[in-house]
Amino acid sequence: MKKDKLYTSQLAAGSGVIDETRALLDLWEPGMKTPELFQTALDSGYFSNVSARRLRNLVSECFSPRYLGEKEYPAFILKELINKVSSTEFSQLLFLFTARANVIFSDFVRMIYWGRYSAGHDSLSNEDAKEFVVQANQDGRTVQPWSESTIERAAGYLTRCCADFGMLETGRKRIRKIIPFRVEQKIIALLAYDAHFAGFGDNAVMTHPDWELFGLQKEDLRAEFKRLSLKGFFITQMAGDVIRIEWKYKNWEELIHVISKC
Repeated sequence: MKKDKLYTSQLAAGSGVIDETRALLDLWEPGMKTPELFQTALDSGYFSNVSARRLRNLVSECFSPRYLGEKEYPAFILKELINKVSSTEFSQLLFLFTARANVIFSDFVRMIYWGRYSAGHDSLSNEDAKEFVVQANQDGRTVQPWSESTIERAAGYLTRCCADFGMLETGRKRIRKIIPFRVEQKIIALLAYDAHFAGFGDNAVMTHPDWELFGLQKEDLRAEFKRLSLKGFFITQMAGDVIRIEWKYKNWEELIHVISKC
């Protein structure tokens, strides 16, 4: 588990909330802060069937932490790509940023979801999730010890969030079938450039921890990078464990333009 951040119950404000995120991205403009986005959403009529309190939570506890981080770049990327990538690709981007913003979800996916998937299990239950949360509490991974009811809710939100992003069976279930989850090539290209733009060296890009969210091992990733090289996203040279990458695009605008044409 990561030791630098403690688990919170923020995921309880909304799991995947994919449709709601699409609507908020349509309303959001660069430079728009959380209070302004909330008021714009409230006045828009998009959320007429949602209470003002619920809408405030969606904006402040879901959208803002996930997509309005440093320089607002997640929201910018998503707004630019929302009508230029498939629904599966868009959902996988939301999954990535949701996991980054919620360490409990990130660790659950890495440790429990992919652990059961690789072990050949065909289902994952709320009880599995509960055991994970109970252990986290015992290990001091939460801001403060959680009550039994909070643990139960957190377990349910973890499995529901996986279901929203296409990793588990949907519906109101305590035991869900595991759905085969394969990352799309455009998402691999975007994540590779994301690490590169953030200042990671070529070898560090290949070992970035976010690849684990998509179940990619080193050999899987090397094969995917070779495929992306053939498609012209970059040029890779591999020798043993060393990789050199010639990055073709210099910024997000160039990359997004190419992604939208693929």
